[in-house]
Amino acid sequence: MTNHNHKALRKQIAPYEKSNTRDSVFQLINTLVPFIVLWFLAYQSLTISYALTFVISLVAAGFLVRTFIIFHDCTHHSFFKNRKANKIIGTITGIITVFPYGKWGHEHSVHHATSSNLDKRGTGDIWVLTVDEYLEASIWRKLAYRIYRNPIVMFILGPIFVFLIENRFNRKGARLKERLNTYITNISIVLLYSFMGWAIGWESFLLVQGTIFLISGSAGIWLFYVQHTFEDTYFEEDKDWEYVKAAVEGSSFYKLPKPLQWLTGNIGFHHVHHLSPRVPNYKLEEAHNNTLPLQNVPTITLSTSLQSLKFRLWDEESKNFVGFKAAKVLAAKQKAHKEFVPIKVKSQR
Repeated sequence: MTNHNHKALRKQIAPYEKSNTRDSVFQLINTLVPFIVLWFLAYQSLTISYALTFVISLVAAGFLVRTFIIFHDCTHHSFFKNRKANKIIGTITGIITVFPYGKWGHEHSVHHATSSNLDKRGTGDIWVLTVDEYLEASIWRKLAYRIYRNPIVMFILGPIFVFLIENRFNRKGARLKERLNTYITNISIVLLYSFMGWAIGWESFLLVQGTIFLISGSAGIWLFYVQHTFEDTYFEEDKDWEYVKAAVEGSSFYKLPKPLQWLTGNIGFHHVHHLSPRVPNYKLEEAHNNTLPLQNVPTITLSTSLQSLKFRLWDEESKNFVGFKAAKVLAAKQKAHKEFVPIKVKSQR
C-alpha cells in the first residue's frame, strides 16, 4: 500500500469521524438503564438460585462491556463533540467499569501510536516476545512469559490484577489533572461499593458484582487479545513501521453475531477504529461497509478466533505468530547448525 493510498484511505474515513449527540445520548440510555435493571434483577434472584443469578449476571456483563466501549470512546474524545462532556461521561463510566479516565486515556493513546511496532512495545498492549527474544531469554524470563500467556492467568487472574489493583495507581510522570482524576475515580469506587455493601449486604453485593466483574473483565481482555493476536497480523521494526498498515493489517475484523456485536459496541471493527479513533463506535460498521479497502482486511469469526490461543510468539522471519512448540523446533535447528562442523577431505595426489 503506497503513501498515496494511505492518505486516500484516511480521507475516505473522515466523514464518519463526527459524533451525533442524539445517538450518543440514546446509547447511554440503552446501555446504562438495562445494566442497572439487570443488576437489580441479579440481586433479587439470589433468593431463588445462584444459577439464575449467574445467567442474569452474564447478560449484565455484556452491558458492562458496552459501558466500557462508551468510556473508551470518551477517552478518544469521539463520543461527544465537546471535550468536557467526554471527560465527565468518561469519568462516570470509568467509575462503573473501575477504569481511571485520565490514566487509561493516556496509555491507550500510546497503544494506538505504537501498535505493532516491535521497537515501541510495552505501553497499553499485551506482552509479546519474538521467537529470537524468547530463545535468548533467561529461564526466569521464559517462565514469566509462559505464566503470563497461560489462558487462566491472562483471562481470569489478569483482569483482577489490572482492573482492581494496577488501575488504582498513577503512572510515573502523570500530570496533576491525570493524578487527580485517578484519585477521584478511586474515592468514588470506594464510596459506591461501601454504600452498596451497606444497603444490600456485602455477601449479596460481592456475589452479584463479583460475577459481573469477572465475566465482563475476561470478555474485555479476550476482545483486546484476539483483535491483535491472529496468525498473519502485522509487526515491524520502527524503521519499517507504517501507521495505516498497522491499523488495517495489525488489527482484525472480528465478525461477531449481531447480538454480540451490539453488546460489544461494534469494537469488532477494530481495523476501522485503529485507522481513525475519532470514529464513534456506532459509526464503525457504516464506515467499514462504505469503504471498500477496509473490507479486505484479516477477518476472524467466533469459532476461528479460538485458534489465537495457540499463538504465543512472533516469528520475524515467517511474519506470523507461532506457538512454543514451533520455537522449540527452531531452537533445535539453530543448535544443530552451530554444532555442525564440516569435515574437510584432503585431496590425494
